[in-house]
Amino acid sequence: MISFKNKRFSLLHALFFSTLTIAITFTITNLWKSYQMEEQKNSSTSSYSCNYNIKRMNGFKFIRPLMFVDEECESEQLIGVKQQVISVIDKYKATGDLTNASVYLREYQHNEWMCINENDKFDPGSLFKVPVLIAILKMNEINPGYLNKTIVYNKKVDDGKNVAYTNKTIQLGQSYTVRELLTYMIKYSDNNATILLESNMNPKILQKLFSDVGLAVPNIYATQYQFTTKEYSYFMRAIYNAGYLNVEDSEFAGELLSQCEFKDGIVKGLPAHTRIAHKFGESGTNIDKQLHESGIVYLDNKPYLLTIMTRGKENKKLSQVIGEISQVVYNSMQSTATASL
Repeated sequence: MISFKNKRFSLLHALFFSTLTIAITFTITNLWKSYQMEEQKNSSTSSYSCNYNIKRMNGFKFIRPLMFVDEECESEQLIGVKQQVISVIDKYKATGDLTNASVYLREYQHNEWMCINENDKFDPGSLFKVPVLIAILKMNEINPGYLNKTIVYNKKVDDGKNVAYTNKTIQLGQSYTVRELLTYMIKYSDNNATILLESNMNPKILQKLFSDVGLAVPNIYATQYQFTTKEYSYFMRAIYNAGYLNVEDSEFAGELLSQCEFKDGIVKGLPAHTRIAHKFGESGTNIDKQLHESGIVYLDNKPYLLTIMTRGKENKKLSQVIGEISQVVYNSMQSTATASL
């Protein structure tokens, strides 16, 4: 005969194992649900696939140097700043001060990008001086010492361009090294220095540059070559990544671009003394102006590339648009950089 004490012990024993079984079952069930949710999340994420564009340099026997590896998809993290920039563009279009604008932004902390009016093309104007700069520096790599070559400026050529932003220019009868001419071309955006450099440049080097970054090879006799903001940004990216020129020449190119004296665009939207390597360009007609700028802004721990191309009636208004877009982008990049610390 089982005593009351033994019955009580058996009951407690059964109750303990029953409770333990329920607890274990509950835990396993929750773990299984968590696993299923994670699998669904991963499945959802994996279904959102994004292809990559890979650009390599040609012309070598045994190697194909890597230049760019880009996701085809725009960044979801940059949707907020994209909407803010669109609001700026819409505001100026509503007043008639802006006909059209395109913006390309790439931040280098996570190598993400966004673009507005990605397929719209513009005449680059003096922005074309950056690929000329890269081609000249590539000539220096092929023929070391080329930057020290002296060229006499003995004939002025009328390029037919009526520019609003003028600065220092080379003087007839004077001799200049290629290095000095590059400074005039980039720092002061001097068209005379550019024409003199182009007349001493191997056009095949320039054409190969376009081919290597994946753009249509320009006809050297053509009077115009149009870019989208995304296409043009390849040249600035090639300099920043040191993916086309060697490190020394890439650094020299960045240093020259940091000396650009144009202050009426992207620079207007930045705090004083912000480091930036940039180039501007103007084009169009008397009634249809185009003003553009592309620059690498060296925000402390989050550098970014910003290319803005605009079309409208007045350069003054277009520079205002560029400055305001620059400010919006800087504030957004600054806030996200601070949040990530």
